[in-house]
Amino acid sequence: MPSGSALARLITAGISEAVGPVIELGPGTGVFTRALLARGVRPEQLALIETNPHFARSLTHRHPQSHVLSMDATRLGHIQPLFGNDRAGAIVSGLPLLSMPALHVSAIVQGAFERQLRADGAFYQFTYGPRCPLPRSLLERLGLKAQRVGSTLFNLPPASVYRVTRRESP
Repeated sequence: MPSGSALARLITAGISEAVGPVIELGPGTGVFTRALLARGVRPEQLALIETNPHFARSLTHRHPQSHVLSMDATRLGHIQPLFGNDRAGAIVSGLPLLSMPALHVSAIVQGAFERQLRADGAFYQFTYGPRCPLPRSLLERLGLKAQRVGSTLFNLPPASVYRVTRRESP
């Protein structure tokens, strides 16, 4: 079921044009994409990583100025930074991390922080579960911390959003 507009507003609440480039993982139908653009993120400063070829083609058609990559997010650590020397200030994830194998989750998060996000960048993830969808052991191993941003009952099902950053953020 696609995420609702209340969740899109919550997960993008801390993001504006000033954050710089933004990467969205698993944009699907584009509800978070539309919220990011409404918050002032410039289309050319937005990279959309979508594994489903149908969704990727649709996103390319609807957002021609954005960078749409039809690829698996587990490859984030194996590709060049998407914005060159200007690393992303935020990653917004619509991926269902709780239903993914632990090795995939680890590859996505590690690739995001080691290759794509700048030092003060943040990774935003939502969950339908009662706690952070990233295992504590993964956060500790990568030197990360997770903070619950909030929750919304106006999403079906209700969801919470977490902001993940480096423990030693500048």
